[in-house]
Amino acid sequence: MLKSSYKKKSIQELVILAQNDDYKALEELIKTVQRTVYTTLEYLVTDKSNISDLTQNVLIKMSRGIKTLKSPEKFNTWLNKIISNVYFDEIRRLKNKCLYISIDDEECREIKDEKNIPPPDKCVASEVDKMVKNSILNLPEHFKIAIILREFGGLSYQEIAEITHAGIGTVKSRIARARAKLQAELKHCI
Repeated sequence: MLKSSYKKKSIQELVILAQNDDYKALEELIKTVQRTVYTTLEYLVTDKSNISDLTQNVLIKMSRGIKTLKSPEKFNTWLNKIISNVYFDEIRRLKNKCLYISIDDEECREIKDEKNIPPPDKCVASEVDKMVKNSILNLPEHFKIAIILREFGGLSYQEIAEITHAGIGTVKSRIARARAKLQAELKHCI
């Protein structure tokens, strides 16, 4: 199959091909999801220096475990479960270290924008984005993972419940409480 024909395939089709040892399909699948994995981890972890390593760990686990996925249509849920597991492994690894960084830390303030936005607009958007990211980072872990999976992962309440091993009511409550906390914290700037 030509390389360009893989780009036209849906994620579900790429998963099925990858499960049948089509390594070019697996390569295209990795290219397709790596940005989403990176962005999700960027919102989850405080130590920005190891996001690339964590992204790589997720993609390796995805590649090695792709044949175990029984329902290709549930790929997104399955991938977010891998992201969550890698994130929780990282929390356990850093258990004795401080999990939060200072707002004054320059790494926290670096946001790369790929759009062609005028500097004044970019500055305002950048400041708001930083405040939102910091507010998300300061949420309790169970709120943070639920809101990120919902808002950035695009998962349903049911899918989040399966990933976090919580009831749907608990997931809805966590997301509502996370939104309320974020809204209260950010009401002065948005």
